[in-house]
Amino acid sequence: MEIIDIERKIPNFFTNMLKKQYNENQYKQILNGFNINRLTTFRVNSLKTNNVEIEKEMLKHNIEIEKSKISNTAYIVKNSNESELKKLDIYAEGKIYLQSLSSMLPPIILNPMPDKDILDMAAAPGGKTTQMATISNNKSHITACEMNSIRAERLKYNVEKQGASCVYIMVKDARQIDDFFSFDQILLDAPCSGSGTLNINDKNLEKYFTEKLIQKSVKSQVALLKKAINILKSGCEMVYSTCSILDCENENVINQILKQGRVDIVPIENAFVKDLPLLNTKIPGTLCICPNELYEGFFVAKLRKK
Repeated sequence: MEIIDIERKIPNFFTNMLKKQYNENQYKQILNGFNINRLTTFRVNSLKTNNVEIEKEMLKHNIEIEKSKISNTAYIVKNSNESELKKLDIYAEGKIYLQSLSSMLPPIILNPMPDKDILDMAAAPGGKTTQMATISNNKSHITACEMNSIRAERLKYNVEKQGASCVYIMVKDARQIDDFFSFDQILLDAPCSGSGTLNINDKNLEKYFTEKLIQKSVKSQVALLKKAINILKSGCEMVYSTCSILDCENENVINQILKQGRVDIVPIENAFVKDLPLLNTKIPGTLCICPNELYEGFFVAKLRKK
């Protein structure tokens, strides 16, 4: 499909924002990324199984998989889709979790450690929460915060299904957490406009993806990040992420906090970074990922409290 045809499917205000932020080449890459069919990806739940069992099971069902470079437990599905994987026993038993590769990055970059108090500030539906539990082998103490009671039920279901016994669920707006609490590590996968994950074939796109949504998201992101800094222990690290590719939700939010002088950027230097489809960012050491056949549009930054 020509770029002009993709542009017709996207609100004008958004194409204008992208053109202002990115060069022509990256702008075209982004639009082509929205138009591509993304491959299904999943991670092995090492709390319940191992790679060998999952690989054998996939082979039995003639499902071709390939390991992703981002993690030893992340896989790309070459010849099947989400609905087919959901029919498998290993899915029903919580031995695999369907999750986009981009969504797997924040927990990997945070690297939750055993015996640490960890906060997931906007946890539902629980993909990143349960991933953190697997990374720490259920040996960390994870508080998963979710303000919406219906979404909190979904979070609880996934936590139990995945066997993430180190997770405590708090049904609360994370902005209202008492400053009396303190955490060793924090994951803030902030509510956002979803500008990196747009379904351009959705007829209702212009109804829900609006400038008002972006403005509302920014307000919430700043408040959540300020709270995160308050309750993060000195010398400790947190990860801020969004599924947005707009700097107003990403670098601009981070810069507001950096100006207060309470945190520093920790450059993300994981070995897999060189293999990611990266977009330009205004803050060195942060990642903005271009949507393509493997990745959703996503932003990740790591911060350390002074």
